Amino acid sequence: MSTGVVPPVGCIGPARLTAGFEDFGRLDLWAHLEVHGDLRPLSADDLIDLAEKIKLTGRGGAGFPFHRKVKAVVESADRQDRAPVVVVNATEGEPPSWKDKMLLTRAPHLILDGAALTAWALEAEEIVIGVADDGVGQSSLEEALAERRMPAPTRIVTVPHRFIAGEGGALVRGINGEAHIPPGIKQRSSESGVNGQPTLLSNAETYAQIAVAARLGPAEYTAVGTKKEPGTVLLTVGGAAAQHMVLECPTGVPLREVLDICGATEGPGILVGGYHGKWITWENAQQAEISREGFAAVGGTLGAGMIIPLGNDTCPLGEASRIVRYLAGESAGQCGPCRLGLPDVANQFQLLTASGSAAAEQAVRNAAGMVRGRGACSHPDGTSRFAITALEVFAEDIKRHRLGEGCGKPVKKLLPIPNELPGGPSIGKLKLDWARCDGHGLCAEVFPELIKLDGNGYPTFPDAPVPIWLEQNARKAILVCPALALHLDKGGSERGGDRGGKQKPAPRRR
Repeated sequence: MSTGVVPPVGCIGPARLTAGFEDFGRLDLWAHLEVHGDLRPLSADDLIDLAEKIKLTGRGGAGFPFHRKVKAVVESADRQDRAPVVVVNATEGEPPSWKDKMLLTRAPHLILDGAALTAWALEAEEIVIGVADDGVGQSSLEEALAERRMPAPTRIVTVPHRFIAGEGGALVRGINGEAHIPPGIKQRSSESGVNGQPTLLSNAETYAQIAVAARLGPAEYTAVGTKKEPGTVLLTVGGAAAQHMVLECPTGVPLREVLDICGATEGPGILVGGYHGKWITWENAQQAEISREGFAAVGGTLGAGMIIPLGNDTCPLGEASRIVRYLAGESAGQCGPCRLGLPDVANQFQLLTASGSAAAEQAVRNAAGMVRGRGACSHPDGTSRFAITALEVFAEDIKRHRLGEGCGKPVKKLLPIPNELPGGPSIGKLKLDWARCDGHGLCAEVFPELIKLDGNGYPTFPDAPVPIWLEQNARKAILVCPALALHLDKGGSERGGDRGGKQKPAPRRR
């Protein structure tokens, strides 16, 4: 998650998106034109043809072909006889990712060029750029807009810097003045997006790529990279790497070269693709190349370009458990798989980390399997994918937890979580006073999302912050406890049953 400072930027091979950085740092309009040159408008047919020839796919994670998006919006606009809207998703809600914020802060005109090209081609009514409310890159974007004229009215919309707020449907809802969560049912923005109009929505890097390709032409653009996935990609490398950075490189570059440049040494596993991505082993990483096809060949996924190696000095199960808990709390909480399923996955993963038992491992698999493919958005699928691949890659670590009291390593918190940053928001954690608890079980009845009963009828729950959307349920569980054994701990500020301090705690039972 952002701390306001974009990591260093590097490049393997020809600099395209990062061209001019060494000379200018941030490219204002004059520097941008010096480095990249002028840009001429394209028709809709020309834009579709260009995107298809360079095989451009979305760089936000899903990898959907850009030319098909443009074509779908053109067809919808013609059928509805309504002008479309162009939306740039620069929210970058995934805590480890920095590539879009890097573009916002250092190459904002490339993003605006791509949006302008698309708006020209579609004869769009409006351009909307979604950014996170963390402030990183927004002032740079505003300065860039003030330096130029856009082909359609252009506005910036800020959204909460939450994982789920950057999902496409959630961004459209936020622009429309609704809650920043995915819609309850899946719908295509190309049919009905901003203000119900046909909407072309794509990631900030995707627009920057089309701006580069429009200047280079298909032949030069595809001269680097692989045949199936030509061009360059932006990667964010973090975790245990000695040098955290955003790196531009052609597809086809060996992953081991990226790891070497960033000073990553052998460890228990590498997370690729972000928190909705997959874990791969160090051995598989040595065989992988930077491309969707290359990562898929070793059981990984490119996603939005995040590469997060773990070192041998941290507990991999503990690291993964933190993220599963975070993802459970970041859901919209509007459907069963998110509201009930993800907290259960987090709960079971916490128990697995504590015991390493085969039963706990199977419980994680069962819980993750129950949410897969059943959500209103892709959040349950991504969380399930993260959890299951962690079990596979960290199998030896699970054995160590099973045979002893854990693996003996601390959890260094190499995977960033917003609430763990100094001053970050926190709902608080549920705490149980065992001297009071009589095992009535009422708390589990009113708060099944987080509280389970063990074999003796006593409550169990993960040692993790209560998600915002479950706070009401947590308070209800606290209120129904006849022994006043449950309370919400906000770092010591709330005690005595969390009843506003109006009720005295009951005497201890002897």
